[in-house]
Amino acid sequence: MRLILASASPARLETLRRAGLSPEVIVSGVDEDAIAADTPAQLAARLADLKAEAVSALVIATGVEVTTVIVGCDSLLEVDGTAFGKPSDPEDALQRWQRLRGSSGVLHTGHRVIVLSPGSDPGCAERTAVASTIVHFAELTDQEIEAYVATGEPLAVAGAFTVDGFGGPFVVGIEGDYHNVVGISLPLLRVLLGELGVAWPALWR
Repeated sequence: MRLILASASPARLETLRRAGLSPEVIVSGVDEDAIAADTPAQLAARLADLKAEAVSALVIATGVEVTTVIVGCDSLLEVDGTAFGKPSDPEDALQRWQRLRGSSGVLHTGHRVIVLSPGSDPGCAERTAVASTIVHFAELTDQEIEAYVATGEPLAVAGAFTVDGFGGPFVVGIEGDYHNVVGISLPLLRVLLGELGVAWPALWR
């Protein structure tokens, strides 16, 4: 069985590897800025759909020789109804953290799973779902915010924070799945795969 992660996120890849999986990475090239939706959760789901579908088309074009599982994900932080992806620049990250400190947000991760069956005309089964986790942020000082932004980490991640890196000390609590905040919900992924007839242990390397 072939497992493909349709995401460039190192955190998602490492999460899957630590769970015993060994995915290939194929980046979709989807222009995330061109996509819109009614809610942040719907936007995360739509982006995950587009990433997985783009990679699925590439795989089908080159031929499906074995059962192939494609996982697309996208994360957004919702604060007061507004969706935040990656900051555009350091100033944007500074302003983001001035808003986040001492408050809470909801980290939405869209998951799209596509299972392709081998053959000249591949069969296709798919599921989409969103995992949402509440994140509580510490009351940071201006100096802490400036130092954190200077690491460069906030510029590379949705919501301008991590829970498993430099940003870990600034997250005082979460309500929901920890792995979802890292970037991919392992419990949700297991459920989606099961609905598509793929047992989680079958993907262990």
